[in-house]
Amino acid sequence: MSKGKSEFRCIWLLLAGFCVAGGMVVVLCLLFRSQIPDTVGRKLTEAEKTEVIKDNSPFTEYVYLSPNADFPRGDNIRKVTIHHMAGNLTLEELGDSFAKQDHRASANYAIDSKGRVGLYVEESNQSWASSSPENDSQAVTVEVANDEVGEEWHVSDTAYQRLIDLCADICRRNGIEELRYTGDETGNLTLHSMFRSGTECPGPYLKSRMDEIAAEVNRRLTGD
Repeated sequence: MSKGKSEFRCIWLLLAGFCVAGGMVVVLCLLFRSQIPDTVGRKLTEAEKTEVIKDNSPFTEYVYLSPNADFPRGDNIRKVTIHHMAGNLTLEELGDSFAKQDHRASANYAIDSKGRVGLYVEESNQSWASSSPENDSQAVTVEVANDEVGEEWHVSDTAYQRLIDLCADICRRNGIEELRYTGDETGNLTLHSMFRSGTECPGPYLKSRMDEIAAEVNRRLTGD
């Protein structure tokens, strides 16, 4: 075979390889898209919203489901992970942020400063929140709005009380008998900062109250 024919054949083989690889990417993308529920990434009707809330926390008042998630989650729910918004965002503003696929971030729930609860990733699915897929696969993740930006990253008393309500509800519905805060990732009450160096999330204020949150949730779980 002449040198020219050999080079021509190599070019065609390369092109064929690129076509096969491209086709595989398209197939994988279609398979991924087919796993995303049709309730994701759009405004829901009241009937759809009611149906979604039935499988999640009854405290939910706002629903806008993010595409930034794994469908379904990779493990059983065993943990709760607390985050802060690093700002005093409304549930709607956070929903707009989580809706952007290039942000590649989400949480299962959020609580605004008025104590309203938003749902962004259903509990059966895995949010992209903690910089740790292993933690996110086991955790229901909760973002809390800050009524103070910077310093202690304080949250309102109303948001704090709703956080306890939500944590107790998550534990009760998912069979978590006790919430344990150990200060590291071995507990089942975890923080974003345990999995990502350089972040304060959820901030000094909430971090200082983790033992108190766990104690109050456990009191409710045992009925004491």
